[in-house]
Amino acid sequence: MIRRRPATPSAGPDPGRVSVLDRAQRAGSSRATEGSRATGGSRTSGHAPGTVVDFPRQRRSRTLRRILLPLVGLLVVLGSLVAFAVFSPVLALRTVVVQGQSLTTAAEVEEALEPLTGTSLTRISEDDVRALLADKAPIDDVGIAAEPPSTLVVTVVEHKPVAVLQEGEEFVLIDAEGRHLTSVPNRDDVELPLIAGGTEAVNSTVFSSLAAVLEEVPDSVLSRLTSASASSVDSIRLSLEGDQLIFWGSAERSAEKALVVEALLAAASEEQPVTEFDVSTPDRPVTR
Repeated sequence: MIRRRPATPSAGPDPGRVSVLDRAQRAGSSRATEGSRATGGSRTSGHAPGTVVDFPRQRRSRTLRRILLPLVGLLVVLGSLVAFAVFSPVLALRTVVVQGQSLTTAAEVEEALEPLTGTSLTRISEDDVRALLADKAPIDDVGIAAEPPSTLVVTVVEHKPVAVLQEGEEFVLIDAEGRHLTSVPNRDDVELPLIAGGTEAVNSTVFSSLAAVLEEVPDSVLSRLTSASASSVDSIRLSLEGDQLIFWGSAERSAEKALVVEALLAAASEEQPVTEFDVSTPDRPVTR
């Protein structure tokens, strides 16, 4: 009897075992799959993994540059223009034109403003001109206007003279404050009333009242006055050409009295000559 050996199993791989190589391959495959999923996800979102993109900030930066660059350029241009206007010899003062003066001469004003010659018109102020004309008694104020490229127009505002005082052989024009404005050699050179007492008349007790009245008198009447006097503050008298007299009384209600006097003089006729106009009570004027 013949015995047969049982068949020996083939040397193939054991399904219950996992080799080291198989483990490594499976791990690599798993990582590749996860990487593929991650890559796909990142592609779906539009960004590479780990990258931060800030497009809005870049747009703000570009907008800011577009605003700042023209602004800086404009400031540079303006600065250049200012520097040109202030320091350029093109606008340097060469000619002074004086207007509005009667008690001072244009030559006197031009001579006083000589230190400003060569100064840029943009740097000359009214205060500069006033300071240089401060010693000119007739001048009350000034106004200036630049006429490029090199002319300055000066408008003079003078104090208003209201009377004349005699000082030696000359006659001094004064304003309502008693300020000496200028002098003339001949009495007939000015059409203003003479106040007796010489230059000391401004220190009298009645001068302020007398001056206040003369300041209110209309120019058309003031030019016809030959003298003004007062023995007291309530007895102011104004003498007119042709031996006519205005009795003013006190300085109260002088504005009303001035209107009444102007009307009375306009209505006076040669057929009925008037020697005195009494306006001490302006509501009830009297003519004699």
